[in-house]
Amino acid sequence: MSILVADEVRTALAEGAPVVALESTIISHGLPEPRNLEVARELERVVREQGAVPATVAVLDGVAHVGLDEARIERIGTDRSLRKLGYRDLPLALGSGASGATTVSATAFLAARAGIRVFATGGLGGVHRGWIETWDESADLAVLGRTRITVVCAGVKSILDVPATLQRLETLNVSVAGYRTTTFPGFYLTSSGEPVDWTLEAPEEVAAVMRGQDALDGPAAALVVANPVAETEQLDPALHDRVLADALAAADAAGITGQATTPFLLRYLVEHTEGASLEANLAAVRGNVGLGARIAVAWSR
Repeated sequence: MSILVADEVRTALAEGAPVVALESTIISHGLPEPRNLEVARELERVVREQGAVPATVAVLDGVAHVGLDEARIERIGTDRSLRKLGYRDLPLALGSGASGATTVSATAFLAARAGIRVFATGGLGGVHRGWIETWDESADLAVLGRTRITVVCAGVKSILDVPATLQRLETLNVSVAGYRTTTFPGFYLTSSGEPVDWTLEAPEEVAAVMRGQDALDGPAAALVVANPVAETEQLDPALHDRVLADALAAADAAGITGQATTPFLLRYLVEHTEGASLEANLAAVRGNVGLGARIAVAWSR
């Protein structure tokens, strides 16, 4: 079997109980040991505390897992040979027996295939700065444009071209709503400064929109619920802007391009904000996971 749904997740889905998908790259590539495992367990605990079932997604030995037990989560957090898998990598990983952690695009696809409707993550990928020359755009966007899943996130990573990303989401017919905000979140920052056309105030309102998607039964596309990190937990905006400008200049001077750009910039931010960007990231993820679980509970009703 190429996709293995954990017993607990399968039972919950069969009974109409709430389930929340979680990506695994934050465990394998986003945090150092042992904090990565602590955060992985914490996020699953947050889902359970809200009355939902967590389904962390990964590929192990050529099998896509939707829902991981403790041993598999520990493997994701300690096996340094694991690859980072986007949607396009899935058939290669399954066909070759490889193992890897799933990004937003791969997690959204596998979760939807398993019947999960809600996925909580940190920030989406998007259109990169300078895209008009490089055509560098995250695969997240294309997958969300053809996958009916609700993604709770803190916007897109602030190292990206946010206005261009929002335009691409519109072109791909991905519905975007701010959660209790009229501006699109800025990942580390409460606001990117870009407006959103729709604002939702409660999990029940999100669930009603999801029912609206099903009632229309149009071409599959995602609903993005953009949930800002609290102002008290965001990265200091002035520090963010200064360090990001330095990071972009450093990447340019070093000739960093393509897929190497995002990891370089994120590492630079962590190092030169003395870890403050990482703490803001984790605060955003916690908030998104908790909201995702509340949305899943409202949807299950």
